[in-house]
Amino acid sequence: MKPANMLFIMSDQHARDITGCYGNRIVKTPNIDALAARGTRFVNAYTNSPICVPARAGFAAGRYIHQVRCWDSAQPYHGQFPSWGHRLMEGGHRVVSIGKLHYRGVEDDNGFHEEVLPIHVHKRIGWAKCLLRKEWRDYPEGEEFAHRTGPGETPYTHQDRNVCARACEWIRQEAPRYTDKPWVLYVGFCSPHNPFMAPEPFYNLYSPDDIPPPRQHGWEAPDLHPAVAAVRDFFNYDSHFDEDRIKIARAGYFGLCSFLDDNIGKILAALEEAGLTANTRIVYTADHGECLGNRNIWAKSVMYEESVAVPMIMAGPDIPENMTVSTPVSHVDGYPTIIEGAGETLTREDRALPGRSLIRIAQGDLSDDRVVFSEYHDGGSITGTFMIRTGRWKYVYHVGYAPQLFDLETDPLEKKDLGTDPAHGDVCRRCEAQLREIVDPEAANDMAFSDQRRKIEELGGAEAIKSFDVFDFTPVPE
Repeated sequence: MKPANMLFIMSDQHARDITGCYGNRIVKTPNIDALAARGTRFVNAYTNSPICVPARAGFAAGRYIHQVRCWDSAQPYHGQFPSWGHRLMEGGHRVVSIGKLHYRGVEDDNGFHEEVLPIHVHKRIGWAKCLLRKEWRDYPEGEEFAHRTGPGETPYTHQDRNVCARACEWIRQEAPRYTDKPWVLYVGFCSPHNPFMAPEPFYNLYSPDDIPPPRQHGWEAPDLHPAVAAVRDFFNYDSHFDEDRIKIARAGYFGLCSFLDDNIGKILAALEEAGLTANTRIVYTADHGECLGNRNIWAKSVMYEESVAVPMIMAGPDIPENMTVSTPVSHVDGYPTIIEGAGETLTREDRALPGRSLIRIAQGDLSDDRVVFSEYHDGGSITGTFMIRTGRWKYVYHVGYAPQLFDLETDPLEKKDLGTDPAHGDVCRRCEAQLREIVDPEAANDMAFSDQRRKIEELGGAEAIKSFDVFDFTPVPE
């Protein structure tokens, strides 16, 4: 494997199926599609938690959420486990981040020589109301989610433009200075995270009437599993939407995906202009997806594909061109990918982690029956939720409740839950055994609630947390 520079781009809340190269015929993402055409597209890629802060903690440390114990939006990564960045800095590589990280704060050693325009959790605390995951049922911020939509600018679009400009500047001016060893540049965009307001030129690419409506929405919505319904009811977004507002919000989201794509295109152009494309591997992914009204659910936090599946695209030296890989992968695979890709040898501790190099997987190292894993312990979760994907099956284990099972080969839209179907009892038992090889779900669930109780006490108790700042998306630092 040839050592090469790494440009790792992570967006926020980009649903895999709202991307041209993943089969969407309406959204315009020409730059991401071109990247996939000259590289490898992983068609079964997943986040390790469908919520921002835990997902990014797991990605940083190359560990599952129950291993890092960053359960929720108020328990962020702060360098407590070595990241891929720490490992490469020790090896003499230049490691820089530009944009959203969503760790605890810049005062911590997060594994970067430099953090440019970082967004971390609010006031080093984050969104603490998630800690009241079973008790609290008052989320007025949901109205803002529904009504701050359409054409226009937001703090996030301004942030993303600045991130793009600084990334291009770093590639042109700083990257050529580091020739002794490969460098790693991490770029974190906010788009297409809500608010679903897209700059007017990108919003105008779409007519709200031409955007398909949400699947299984309104009276067609299914009776949800109790644990899933609890998450939906906790955030209560859908109650603030009418038919017109749904169309506008979805058009805004599509516009943000095109805005994101445009920024990625500018960064890739800067890489080409600097003469660095031939010696740089590029990875694009998102921290999680977006439900976009399907099943009356908005945002993320559930284990349906639109929430837990992510785009994962890689191009550059040693990466097969115009290739699709069906082997399941997840964000924990980023850790060995970045370390090995830079030319460093994985230590015994590194090899004990759950991830495997995406470069090696693209070259055919693992079979399609690999098991990948995700979990959720954040707002609205009345119990811990644990998911595996293996082959055609997605299995979701809710501690204390019936499981869910979906056959993604015959039912890709997950309309039929087979979790309590006697005819699929053997499949459920086999999947549960595979899940328990990764985690003891009851023990992890107890640990999560215990850690969260301690955090509530640390922050002054439930009543104090209810009085904390109100926001539906992490504010951009001034």
